[in-house]
Amino acid sequence: MKTITPIRLILYVSIFLVLFDNVSFFTNVIKDYYPIGVQNILPLLSIVIMLILVIALLLTLVSSRYTTKPVLILLLLVSSLANYFMNTYQVVIDDSMIQNIVETNVDESMELFDVRLLFYLLLLGILPSYIVYKIPVRYGTWRSEMLYRIRAIVVFIVLILLIFFSFSRFYTSFFREHKPLRFYTNPTYYIYSLGKYIGNTFRIQEELKPLGRDATVTNNDHGRKKLLIVVVGEAARADRFSLNGYTRLTNPLLEKEAGVVNFTNLYSCGTSTGVSVPCMFSVYTKADFTVKKGRSIENVLDVLRHTEAMDLLWRDNNFNSKGVADRIVYENYKSAENNSMCDSVECRDEGMLIGLEGYIDERPEKDVVIVLHQMGNHGPAYYKRYPKTFERFTPVCQTNQLEECSQEEISNAYDNAVIYTDYFLSKVIALLKHYDSDRETTMIYMSDHGESLGENGLYLHGLPYFMAPDTQTHIAGLMWFGKNNPDKEHVAARRQSTLSHDNLFHTILGVMDVNTSVYDVSLDITRPSINTSVTGM
Repeated sequence: MKTITPIRLILYVSIFLVLFDNVSFFTNVIKDYYPIGVQNILPLLSIVIMLILVIALLLTLVSSRYTTKPVLILLLLVSSLANYFMNTYQVVIDDSMIQNIVETNVDESMELFDVRLLFYLLLLGILPSYIVYKIPVRYGTWRSEMLYRIRAIVVFIVLILLIFFSFSRFYTSFFREHKPLRFYTNPTYYIYSLGKYIGNTFRIQEELKPLGRDATVTNNDHGRKKLLIVVVGEAARADRFSLNGYTRLTNPLLEKEAGVVNFTNLYSCGTSTGVSVPCMFSVYTKADFTVKKGRSIENVLDVLRHTEAMDLLWRDNNFNSKGVADRIVYENYKSAENNSMCDSVECRDEGMLIGLEGYIDERPEKDVVIVLHQMGNHGPAYYKRYPKTFERFTPVCQTNQLEECSQEEISNAYDNAVIYTDYFLSKVIALLKHYDSDRETTMIYMSDHGESLGENGLYLHGLPYFMAPDTQTHIAGLMWFGKNNPDKEHVAARRQSTLSHDNLFHTILGVMDVNTSVYDVSLDITRPSINTSVTGM
C-alpha cells in the first residue's frame, strides 16, 4: 500500500467527518436558513470547505508522530456516535449533555441504544478507523516534520481567511445571526463542550463552602411537628397535565384533591437532570447558577440539616441525586434490593412509599423532610414508565427509537406515564393525610425539566436553554397542604404567577419555618410578599 503524509491523512479524515458526520448540521443550515438554490450554492460549498479546513487545522495542531492515528481513530469513533444521537433525537452535544453522558449509568444508556446505532458505529466509526490504522504513514526527521506541520498550519489559516473574506457579507451574517448552528458541527462543538465541561467540573474548590450554618427552626404556635415530602419529577411538561387545561384527563386523581394548588406558569432552571436537580436545591438562581458553583457550596438540604431539629431522607428511583443528597441519608430504589415493586420492566416509583410510615413513626419528636426522586416520564422508552394497567391511551410507541413511531403513539405512551405520576402523587398525599391530625403536612412536586415529543423534529430534552422550546422548560409543578397547614391561602393566590426552580430553595425553608440569613422571603411561594418574576428567564 502506498504511503501518505500525516497531513494528507488528516485531510482525508476531515473530509470524511464533514461529508458523513455533519448531516444534522447541514440539514439545519439548508432547512432553516439557506435552502439549496442557485444563489446559495457557492456559500454552501464554502461552508463545506471551511469546516474541512477548520477540522484539519485543529487536528494538525494536536498531531504528532505518535498521536496522529490514535487521535483520528478516537475522533472517528466518537463522532459516529455523536452523529447518531444528533440525527436521531435532534440533540446537541454541549457541556450539559456531556455531563449527562458522564453521569449516566449502564441501565439508563441502554435505553438509547439500538441496531441503528451499531450501524453508525460500524460504518462511520469502526470501518474508517480500521482504514486509518492500516494506512502506512510516511514521516520525516523531527525537524522536517515540524517545518512541514508549520507550513500546513499556515496554509490552512490562509485558506480559511481567504474563504471568509471572499464571502465576508455571507459569513458576517452567518456568524452573527445564526449562532445556534455551531452547536451542530461535529466534532468541533463537542470538543469545545468537553473542554468547557472539564473546566466547570474539575476546577472546583476542594473544600465545600458552608451555607446557612446559622439556621434555626422558629417555634410554631400549635406545636405540631412538620412533615414535608418533596417529589422531584422527571421530564414532565406542563401542557400534558390536565390540571393545566390539557384536553386529555391525565390528572384524574389530583383534580379531586381539595388541598392541591397547581402552578400553571412554572419554569425549569435547565433542560437536563444534571443541571436542573442541583439548581433546584441550590441557593443560586438560574441567572447565577453553574454546575461548578452548585457543586462547590452546600444546598438547602444541608441548611435543614444544620438546624439539628429535623431528619432528612432521599429515596431515588431515578439514577442518582446529582450530588444533592451526598450529605444526608440516601436510599437507591432502582433495584429490588430496596424496592419491592419491581416487575420485569423496571422498578416502580410507588415502591419508594413502602416503609415510609415506619420511618416517620420512629421520629415523633422531630420534623421530617423526605425527597422522592421519580423515574417519572424518563424518555425515550415512555412505555416502560408505567404498569400496563395505566395504559389508557393507545396505540403506544413501544420502542426507544421515537422516529419509528407516529407522534400519536409517542404522545399516548407519554400521557400514560403522566397518569401514573398522577396516581403516584395521590398515593403520596394519602400517606400525608395519615399524619394530618398530628403534624403539619405538605407536599411539593416539581419536574426537573420538560420534554420534546417530536414537535418540529425535536425529541427528548437537553437543548441549550436559550434555544430550547417551551416544551423543554415549561414544567409541571404543584403543592398540596394538609388541613392543619395555614400556607395554602397564600400559595393559592400565586397559582398563576410566573414561578421557577428559583423558588424551591426558599419555599422549602419557609414551609419548615427555618430562620437563616440565606433565606429570601421574596422567593418563598408560601409568603404573601413573593416576587413572582422568574430570575434569569
